Amino acid sequence: MPQLLTTLPFVVRPGEGRRAPLGSVGTIHKVPGAATEGRLAVLEHTLRPRFLAAPMHRHSREDELSIVLSGKLGVKLGDDVVVAGAGSYVLKPRGQWHAYWNAGDSDLRFIELLVPAGVEGYFERLSRLFAKIDAPLADDVKTLADEYGLQIDFQSVPALCQQFGLRF
Repeated sequence: MPQLLTTLPFVVRPGEGRRAPLGSVGTIHKVPGAATEGRLAVLEHTLRPRFLAAPMHRHSREDELSIVLSGKLGVKLGDDVVVAGAGSYVLKPRGQWHAYWNAGDSDLRFIELLVPAGVEGYFERLSRLFAKIDAPLADDVKTLADEYGLQIDFQSVPALCQQFGLRF
């Protein structure tokens, strides 16, 4: 069990948190897994209009719950496609292939709950890879993803972009 690195009460105010952008995805770590003894982590993401956030991928260790604050979140969950507006909750359970994007013409802002915590370490390390170079090599991302029990289908990007009119 991770050691608690914060003192309680734990409060993150608007504009606070650890910024760790992932290419076109603005990411702020709001509640680290260490603050919850590994039970969950909370991230806040922003994404410009008509951008794909990630290729089709799946998690083996955690569930993701997206809570849309503003804009339109497009999600491919297996063979199903949904567009979720502000106030919507979208569950991406572990083991399910999924991808998500901004399906609207304005900025998308959403909260991501990761249950249990752990994969936020992947996002932090991936952000550092992006900081070194504009686009990390697929092999580097795959090696990192393997450490966190993630599978990524890089070949899905062109079809997703074409089908939904997206950029990546």
